[in-house]
Amino acid sequence: QVQLVESGGGLVQPGGSLRLSCAASGSIFGITVMGWYRQAPGEQRELVATITSGGSTNYADSVKGRFTISRDNAKNTVYLQMNSLKPEDTGVYYCKAVQLYRKAAWGQGTQVTVSS
Repeated sequence: QVQLVESGGGLVQPGGSLRLSCAASGSIFGITVMGWYRQAPGEQRELVATITSGGSTNYADSVKGRFTISRDNAKNTVYLQMNSLKPEDTGVYYCKAVQLYRKAAWGQGTQVTVSS
């Protein structure tokens, strides 16, 4: 199974930007979709954005137009560029990989806090 490590979280003011990274390692064969999820305190984990192996992207309505998911195949890394951040974007952000013949893999999460 692929191993995923997120980084780039931190504290940012409303309206600010952050870029999250998800580095994949180990058995990276057959990854078809990667996505970012987030979980706010006391809430369920929710889908933020996905990107397929072909580069197609989808976004939650709440982040559409503000967040951009991308990938760098040479670095085996997926990014989430987050602009115009709002306090409601606060939460732990998790990277997920869907891999052929494997159960989904999850990273450990990285904290994003949007506060003035």
